[in-house]
Amino acid sequence: MRVDAFDFHLPEERIALRPAEPRDTARMLVVRPGATPELEDRIVRDLPDFLRPGDAVVVNDTRVIPAALEGVRSREGGSDVAVEANLIKRLAPDRWRAFAKPGKRLRVGDRIRFGGEGGACLLGTLDATVAAKEDDGSIVLAFDFAGDVLDEAVAAVGHMPIPPYIAARRHEDARDKDDYQTLFARVAGSVAAPTASLHFTPDLLARMAAAGAALHKVTLHVGAGTFLPVKADDTSGHTMHAEWGEVTRETADALNAVKAKGGRIFTIGSTSTRLIESAAGEDGAIRPFVGETDIFITPGYRFRAVDGMLTNFHLPRSTLVMLVAAFIGHEAQKRAYAHAIAENYRFYSYGDACLLLPQGGA
Repeated sequence: MRVDAFDFHLPEERIALRPAEPRDTARMLVVRPGATPELEDRIVRDLPDFLRPGDAVVVNDTRVIPAALEGVRSREGGSDVAVEANLIKRLAPDRWRAFAKPGKRLRVGDRIRFGGEGGACLLGTLDATVAAKEDDGSIVLAFDFAGDVLDEAVAAVGHMPIPPYIAARRHEDARDKDDYQTLFARVAGSVAAPTASLHFTPDLLARMAAAGAALHKVTLHVGAGTFLPVKADDTSGHTMHAEWGEVTRETADALNAVKAKGGRIFTIGSTSTRLIESAAGEDGAIRPFVGETDIFITPGYRFRAVDGMLTNFHLPRSTLVMLVAAFIGHEAQKRAYAHAIAENYRFYSYGDACLLLPQGGA
């Protein structure tokens, strides 16, 4: 399909700069193609109203690392240059791929010192060498630390990597350390939050349990590619970024048991959706999965396991809005987004949610 079919105009003021307080008071647009009404304005706290006893709710338990680093490039015989780096994918115990500014002023072999005296690790700093420059504009950083020691150093000197559409309008601050982490965050490795899960509170979980729905966890480490618009003219020309994920045997067996008893699988966010679909076979059975997935879901895809999805409102021309269009139909997606814009819904990571029910109801 042509990528411009997924374009739309979003007024800048619709971009949320902070999450709703409390989290589960965010608005929730319920979308049921073919039902009357097709669109219903609710709030996230109402999610249990759409669950039945025996249903499963799947969340992503990845934890966002403070992947935004500030440092200084030093070069023998040259002047120091301030550098901002955003880690995007771990390549080895001591190496990360990163986007850096000003990337054009960096050369292979340059040394960058991140952090400041007295704060991180043994010497209060985190040093790295530019090991490579990639065709996509990213660089490879080889750090002087590796493994757990590197993780501790990054945690000490790094900042929360809030999305570029928020960072363009305000600076990251202390609130983001909590605001940009989900209730389920456990396994460190993401450089972006699985944002649909940001709406959850202990009270909402209790109400879901009272409705008879069981909570299940998977892990998908979200990469920076989630923010990038598709640059190709046609979806067939887009190369999907790969992300590491895991569905344990215990979780796979539990979800298959839910389906066998007539229950439904509700995924929270595009990350959980993509991972469950990556683990599901043509027969709909979910199998244990560990490794990278680059599944690219566009209209025409037949969903194998997921019955309902809660997700935020996504960027124009992004792979995520294409996934939504695949789940409920492209025309329904366009009607839903037009309604959300007209009714002042808040968009993107800290914004409101939509509950997608492609089979027409709860």
